[in-house]
Amino acid sequence: MRLNQKNKISEIKWNLVGIFGKLLIDLLCGTMKIEKEGFEKVKQIFFSRKFILTVWHSRILLVSYLCKGLNGTAMVSASEDGEFAARIIQRQGHEAVRGSTKKGGLQALSILLSNLKKKDKPCLIVPDGPQGPRHKASPGVIILAKKTGYPIVPISYSARKIKVFASWDRFILPYPFTKCRVVYGSPIYVPPDADTDEGKRCLIRLEKELCRITFNADRYFGHNIT
Repeated sequence: MRLNQKNKISEIKWNLVGIFGKLLIDLLCGTMKIEKEGFEKVKQIFFSRKFILTVWHSRILLVSYLCKGLNGTAMVSASEDGEFAARIIQRQGHEAVRGSTKKGGLQALSILLSNLKKKDKPCLIVPDGPQGPRHKASPGVIILAKKTGYPIVPISYSARKIKVFASWDRFILPYPFTKCRVVYGSPIYVPPDADTDEGKRCLIRLEKELCRITFNADRYFGHNIT
């Protein structure tokens, strides 16, 4: 009886985390002036709803807001910290599949594959999450692209006024009412017959493209985040 009551209280707590987390993101991002660069080259891919959006861990905040209502699916860490992100993502209209490269990764990848093939859903992957190393992509996203045929679309952003946290990922938090610039990278296609070497080359291309657009977004506002 006490266990059931604890579970109910815990579920209420996490539901509130999702509700207020989404509300805070909506309030913050709703004040910003957001510009986009490079969207034209991926517009048709977005309309198809068959793509894998990738973003570095430090740049997830605004991207999650922009993806609101896409009815996509995302891999989120199975840790307790990941529960915060999962609840907010669910409130933003997505399905959260729990797992990472270190815990439950293969099972989560299998669920993601099934969801993408059956439901024609877009997918959001943070390839250097949940704990890094920073700006080093795990190979799961390449496997996902190879098995589904979906293109990988890199995305990043920066803002004029930001708070840079002293975390492993150098997470950025834009200030209210600031100007933001979202940059879309060139899509990366992984051939269905790609061997190990080709998969590694695709992974390197993804890392370089994500780093390039992140650097360009920061440079636009004069930031040098190391």
